[in-house]
Amino acid sequence: MEKLNALVSLITEDNDYQLEQAASAQAAAIKLGANVQIIYANNDAVLQTQQILQFIQEPAKRPDAILVEPVGTGMPQVAKAAVSAGIAWVVINAGVDYLPQLRQHAMVPVFSVMSDHEEIGRIQGQQIAAILGETGCVLYIEGPGIRDVARMRTKGMMSTKPAGIMVKTLKGDWTQQSGYHAVKSWLGLTTAREMHVGMIACQNDDMANGARRAFEELTDMKERDAWLRLPITGCDGVPKAGQAWVRKGRLAATVLSPPLLGDAMHLLANARKSGAQPAERTLVAPSSFPALSDLKRVSATSAGKTS
Repeated sequence: MEKLNALVSLITEDNDYQLEQAASAQAAAIKLGANVQIIYANNDAVLQTQQILQFIQEPAKRPDAILVEPVGTGMPQVAKAAVSAGIAWVVINAGVDYLPQLRQHAMVPVFSVMSDHEEIGRIQGQQIAAILGETGCVLYIEGPGIRDVARMRTKGMMSTKPAGIMVKTLKGDWTQQSGYHAVKSWLGLTTAREMHVGMIACQNDDMANGARRAFEELTDMKERDAWLRLPITGCDGVPKAGQAWVRKGRLAATVLSPPLLGDAMHLLANARKSGAQPAERTLVAPSSFPALSDLKRVSATSAGKTS
């Protein structure tokens, strides 16, 4: 069988988890003796579509498989064009409803691999409970609503956080800069001091680190120290980023969500070898870092009360 040539389309280079995804694809390619080309969409759904279509429409560029983590929607028309051209289509970290129909007549592998995002949210809700107890206020930074990842993580978090904990939601786009700007803008509001926030929880580690940077830049030292005493949590748990930040004390906790592209590459290679479709969807389980039992509850004193 000819060497597998795969195209990997990722959301952005400004995100540690996306870089970990790329590294896992490259490691799998070396192990499988495959070629992999990685492109980034700069958080632009239109650009991502255009980039992928160029590879589909130009025979000289056409890969054997496209593995895509969508910026926005799951690109059903692009998926159909790829499969019609004999290109395997693998969706990473996005729930799409067109796969069953596409798989019915596909002559190439068509499947998805996802982190269990609701479970990630549920774990984060449990972390909030472990840290704050039954009452309090959490500043919660979500990813962009255009993707179901953010919605599923929020749904999971709301299902396990205690009923007595109020959630104030800000929006980010998975990057450190977005977490920084969301918190910096919010701190400019008088209501920021009136809410008595007890912790900051973010849907990924990059936004959490950006949020912390916004607090570090406060010029009022008393206020700065009060905010920086609050626990900050994230998700993804990349070894050199989220896990390292927890060990250094920059974050109180994260949720480990293993990179998926290595698994997807192996599923793809096995499917090509066997001629059988993989399961339509493979879910990868997350875990708390550190363990929930090791999280320490904070005192009732909050930034809003001390600033």
